[in-house]
Amino acid sequence: MLFQDIVFWILSVMAVGAALGVVLVPDLFRAALLLAVVFVAVAGFFILLSAEFLAVVQVLIYVGAIAILIIFAVMLTRDVKHGNLPNRLQIPAVVFATLLLATLVTVAVDTEWNFLPAEQQERVDLVQTGAVTTLTGDLLTESGVAVEDQPEVQKAGLADLLIGDFVLPFEAVSVLLLAALIGALALVRPSPGSRRG
Repeated sequence: MLFQDIVFWILSVMAVGAALGVVLVPDLFRAALLLAVVFVAVAGFFILLSAEFLAVVQVLIYVGAIAILIIFAVMLTRDVKHGNLPNRLQIPAVVFATLLLATLVTVAVDTEWNFLPAEQQERVDLVQTGAVTTLTGDLLTESGVAVEDQPEVQKAGLADLLIGDFVLPFEAVSVLLLAALIGALALVRPSPGSRRG
């Protein structure tokens, strides 16, 4: 247990430090590399939570695709060292970011985080166990699963949860990936005023 605590604190310091670096580092390329470090730290948190599948997906999609796409967009953008010039959208962006932060903090504080009913929580725990070990009849009986329901639970996997009970968060992740792709394309698109001669 002590080893897991040490790993948790190392990952926490790494994630918070890299996230602050993403915001505070003036070099956009280094900020993109630090973002990849944050994604790797989140994958480490998934491993600590016994969600190995999500850790692999985190590394493959976010580190292997999104972060690399952002790095390529930064490398292909001309005059990236100059950064964005001040414009009239800075004040609305600060106001919007502040309102969004206040909303997220309010929701996080006011939310009752034990939102899964007991039977669904047992199912999620069994699926997480099923990703690591084989679910035997004895283990299912100890968990309180009826004998007639045991074959269905043994066949149930992460895909059943993603397409069934957790379809909304699964679809929200796909929208997030689409937004990241559109943002990366917008970064590499030449501005209307610049023409190649």
